[in-house]
Amino acid sequence: MFELKPLSPDAIPAALAKAERYRLLNESWQAESICLDILAVDPNHQEALVTLLLALTDQFHDAVPNIASRARELLTKFDDEYRRAYYEGIIFERRAKAMLDQHAPGSGPMIYDWLRQAMQCYERAAAVRPAGNDDALLRWNTCVRVLRQRPHLAPRDEAYEPQLLE
Repeated sequence: MFELKPLSPDAIPAALAKAERYRLLNESWQAESICLDILAVDPNHQEALVTLLLALTDQFHDAVPNIASRARELLTKFDDEYRRAYYEGIIFERRAKAMLDQHAPGSGPMIYDWLRQAMQCYERAAAVRPAGNDDALLRWNTCVRVLRQRPHLAPRDEAYEPQLLE
């Protein structure tokens, strides 16, 4: 079997820049690989953890198995509550967006639930955000606009019971 070649610590800044560039080129699998190389050298590198989480969520549209749980596992490695809450919101929001883009029949309530969970995360992040950082508020507003523009995204009707055909 092939062995992975370790990155030198001095190469981390350039490797991180490459990972971000690959994400912008929609090559999230390449960005993911680079981030894993960085984290093999520095397991707590916060920027690499963020870039890896974003690269994983970029793959939600591809329905890669276990990708959401892999992204969620990264949340525990963030050093501060703001990042944990904000990026948990990103995971929910991007899952909702990926499902919305699939136009799956009957997916409205699940998309709604994920957007609402994202909004709750953004509220938590906004409460502990650094001064001058309104990113969580911008994401909250995006979720609100998605819900306003798409009335079919609504909570599950508790009174609804599917009828089975005989």
